[in-house]
Amino acid sequence: MPRDTHHADLVFTGGPVYTVDPARSWATAVAVSGGRITAVGDDHDVRPLIGPRTEVVDLARKLLLPGFQDAHVHPVLAGTTLRSCDLHQLETAAEYAAAVAGYAAANPDRAWITGGGWSMEAFPGGTPHRDLLDAVCPDRPVALPNRDGHGLWANSRALEIAGITAGTPDPADGRIERDPDGTPTGMLQEGAAELVTRHIPAATAQELYQGLLAGQAFLHSHGITGWQDAAVGPAFGPGDVYGAYLAAAKDGSLTARVRGAQWWDREGGLEQLPFFLERRAECAAVGDGSGRFSTGSVKMMLDGVAENHTAAMLEPYLDGCGCSSGASGMDFIDPEKLGGYVSELDAAGFQVHFHALGDRAVRNALDAVEEALRRNGQRGNRHHLAHLQVVHPEDVPRFRALGATANMQPLWACHEPQMDELTIPFLGERRSGWQYPFGSLARSGAMLAAGSDWSVSTPDVMLGVHVAVNRSAPQFEGGSESGSEGGSEGGSAGGDGGSGGEVLGAEERLDLGTALAAYTAGTARVNHLDAVTGSVQVGKYADLVVLDRDPFAGPAEAIGATRVLRTYVDGALVHAAQ
Repeated sequence: MPRDTHHADLVFTGGPVYTVDPARSWATAVAVSGGRITAVGDDHDVRPLIGPRTEVVDLARKLLLPGFQDAHVHPVLAGTTLRSCDLHQLETAAEYAAAVAGYAAANPDRAWITGGGWSMEAFPGGTPHRDLLDAVCPDRPVALPNRDGHGLWANSRALEIAGITAGTPDPADGRIERDPDGTPTGMLQEGAAELVTRHIPAATAQELYQGLLAGQAFLHSHGITGWQDAAVGPAFGPGDVYGAYLAAAKDGSLTARVRGAQWWDREGGLEQLPFFLERRAECAAVGDGSGRFSTGSVKMMLDGVAENHTAAMLEPYLDGCGCSSGASGMDFIDPEKLGGYVSELDAAGFQVHFHALGDRAVRNALDAVEEALRRNGQRGNRHHLAHLQVVHPEDVPRFRALGATANMQPLWACHEPQMDELTIPFLGERRSGWQYPFGSLARSGAMLAAGSDWSVSTPDVMLGVHVAVNRSAPQFEGGSESGSEGGSEGGSAGGDGGSGGEVLGAEERLDLGTALAAYTAGTARVNHLDAVTGSVQVGKYADLVVLDRDPFAGPAEAIGATRVLRTYVDGALVHAAQ
């Protein structure tokens, strides 16, 4: 039967609708035809567009928004973890041990026990020991990354296979934790994890493909219709996820719009550029212009994380007594070469996606962007800095001046055990006050985007929005936080953990509209999809999300309880809450 061209395919009535258009206007009704938004206005504006075959959704005062977009996420890695020994929903050492034992028993044919998602706060000093794994799985190698992916917990069998002994030196970009006699504990920080992971069989193409589909479904359940995958390439994670995305784009199973950030091997240099160009061209040949999959970004990891003192800081960390430790973190890419690398990537039309967590890493990234601008002029590549845990106040105005986007992970900006026990004491009061300066960045005119870093922490957008607005963890009946899988690069951000409702930097709060815009229009801009997504406007793709309430109408303290009812891509329903 031919489509009725006089009537809409889909109509939403009974708003509110927060359009997130440049005027931040409101509406009550939206019409969709052929996958595009064809009308935005009041109910009477769309009533003539309702025909006998039009699907009509009564919002009943529940909020309709443009589909959320995650600016920094690892859905294939997360999806494969969901299908292996997944520890994200557990909290204690005993629970982790039981889960490993259960998974090993249920999967006797698995040569390696992999998965991960354990929380540093479950162990003294954030470092587990091999003995716990040896007790439940002594005969097969076990290798489990923590929630932030910056540390690996291995058993004795895995250390044996990797040849790691008391005499093994620390790699330049990592650290082997050791017992007092020098014996490795089984905790491998940063690049030291590679000593073990290089021996793990890579995931098969089918496993990665299934992981992508699992990750995509989970993201859709949180209203996410597009994202930037922060690590696409052969030198990251369980395998190169590029093939999974390309296959899904070709067969139509990729229902999201994805920009892949190609992984910069920090051991290499500009000899990687031809490979990046080849993949970008291959994606462009497959694409239809809808942004379903492109690879025009390059991810450069500049430093580690604050909890294990590998985030690059301008001044040394403090020790347990509050004195200078003499250690100020790691630069994973030589700052002297970084500006040249970024300039060449920029000249080739690539966007650079920086992992920049410590204030020295942030400054190095901004310096590199400045050098690229000086050499190439403004090329519109929309470089962005992710994480931004500690930003020196002098660098805050540089984001606007350089056109660099602040890519926030808002869920981490609150008090929780990892923040209170493993971070603040070692940063000190002054630098702790520079953490996650979202409000300062917004007031300075910086462009904001937002993401989750899932599987590091939950991709639940409304939990992230809650923390951005309140700067405290969501509190629910019973004292537990709903849906969380981690806080700051692996912390819990749980309602009953840490410091309850205590606020972390009240002056850095965002208003609700600004926080939602970062997850919609802001990330759409970063992904070069702002002309066709990111707001509810006529002509744009009907990528939409329906919430179970209007969070603007309730107290700020209740934002985190908001759930997603429906998610649409191109006007097609890709998730409906049960």
